[in-house]
Order: sequence, then structure tokens, then C-alpha cells
Amino acid sequence: MTHGDKNTFPRLASEFGYIPIEKTLAIAEAIVTTQRDWGNRTERKNAKTKYTLERVGIETFKQEVERRSGVIFDAIRPYEFTHRGDQIGWLKGVDDKWHLTLFIESGRLIDKPDAQLKTGVAEIAKIHQGDFRLTANQNLIVAGVPENEKANIEAIARRYGLIDDKVTPLREHAMACVSFPTCPLAMAEAERFLPSFTDTLDSLMTKHGVSEEHIVVRVTGCPNGCGRAMLAEVGLVGKAPDRYNLHLGGNRIGTRIPRMYRENITSQEIIAILDSLIGDWAISRHNNEGFGDFLIRTNVVKPVLNSATDFYEVQEAV
Repeated sequence: MTHGDKNTFPRLASEFGYIPIEKTLAIAEAIVTTQRDWGNRTERKNAKTKYTLERVGIETFKQEVERRSGVIFDAIRPYEFTHRGDQIGWLKGVDDKWHLTLFIESGRLIDKPDAQLKTGVAEIAKIHQGDFRLTANQNLIVAGVPENEKANIEAIARRYGLIDDKVTPLREHAMACVSFPTCPLAMAEAERFLPSFTDTLDSLMTKHGVSEEHIVVRVTGCPNGCGRAMLAEVGLVGKAPDRYNLHLGGNRIGTRIPRMYRENITSQEIIAILDSLIGDWAISRHNNEGFGDFLIRTNVVKPVLNSATDFYEVQEAV
């Protein structure tokens, strides 16, 4: 999206239906070519598929995809999202190999004074016979580890700080875009800001007795959304140095867009707001109720029902 341009907005995905796995590439090709031919080729800020869907309608777009692919969508089958993010640590695959997911804050694989992350991965690579996989959550998977190599690889990972048992659930779920000094679109800090901001939020979580819980926090340096702030329970969108729009009310599983709660405020103002709200959540939440769900239920923010029409309704102060 673009600050000040209400013709731009974030948007959740649309469900077309169920397809068997062998038809996936045919459907993907049909979606891409339909967007190529139907998308707005004259206005870059309106060129994404989400705007095409809004303009022509989901059913019309779906029918064109079916025509091009020769595949008819079945009815949507029941499913449930139970979590998002990566499961940090060891997981066993169906092939009896093990996969080690390493938390890499903001995806920055460098040697730091307290943790030589890059060197550690290089040392693992010297003995690892499987592969390395990047995740969509900025982490790294050491994949295809046989049982007899698990202990050796974990020992190397711990030696170089790639495994840190002190990392909190909140930090594991936090994410930022690169922003300054790399991105020319940046308006505010994101990656360099996130560690200290997370430290402060962790202290608030401890203060209110919910340190074992997590809140999905995202920070982006501009409204283009590379850090996925518009799928967060707490989303910060940069406007100027130490100035952010604060969005609240997404959910843990990433199926609700957060509403703007305050516009163009400082990080200290954001911390003060979150201190109060986290305190209320800690006391009054229902069993297993996420932070964003609590804010919706208690009318701190109204849910975004259709981002094309109501995303820019700013929540009134309560």
C-alpha cells in the first residue's frame, strides 16, 4: 500500500476451491497468465493481482483460470490453521531424516560479537550431507540430517550461537524488513530497531506475567509491507524516523488484517500503549486467547471485514 493513497490497501487471499496436487502447476500458470493479461498495465501501484480480483470479481477470475488450465475447482474442503511461523528445533521427516530449524533474527546471518552465526553455518556445512533451506519467516533449516549426525550438528550450532535457549516466544515470532540502510524506500528503522523493541516488549510480557506467551509483531520501514506487518497482531508501519502507524487486531494464524489504531506516533508512545493493552490482556483474556483476538473481542479495535472498503477507518480512541 502507499501512505495517503486510499486506492491501495492490503488484502487477504481469496479461496477458489480444492484441487489435487498434480494440478497445482497448471493452476499456477493459469493464474499468472490471467493476471498478466487482465492486470492494470498502466498504473504500477494498481498492478497486483489483488486489485484485479477486486475489479473483475473473484468468480470471474476463477472461471478464467479454470478455462485456461482445463481444471475445475472442487468445493473447498474443511481445514483449520493451528499456528504459523516455524517450529524452531528438531523435527523428524517422513523419510526418518531430521530437520533442524534455526532461529535467525531478521534473517541476518552474520558473525556478531556474541554469536558467530555465519561461521557456525559454514562449520555445519563442512560435515552436513543434506541441504539447507531458507524459510518464509527468515529462518534457516538444516535439512536431511541422519540420526547419527544429530548430536554433532547440534553441538556445532550451540557452540556458535545458532541455538539459544534464552530466545523468547515473542522474539521467535517477530519479524522486520531490512529497511535502513539498505532499502531506498525506507522511511523509518525496522531491522535495526526490532531487537531493542523486542527487548522492551519482552520486559512488558514479564512484567504482566505472560512471558511464556507470544504476540505476533511485525515492523516495516515503509508501507510496502515486506515484513508482513498487515498480517500481525501488532504491526508497525514506518512514516518517518521513529514515527510509525500502529496497527492492531490481526490474529496469531495470519487470517485477519489489523486496523490502524494510531497514526504517526513515536516508538515510546507505542510502548506506552502496548504496556497498558498487554496488562489488560494478561488479566482479562479467555483461555488460550491471542492478543489480537482479545483486542477485537473487547472492542479496542474493530475487525477489518473488507480491506477494499473499510481498511482506512481509523479506530477512535477509547
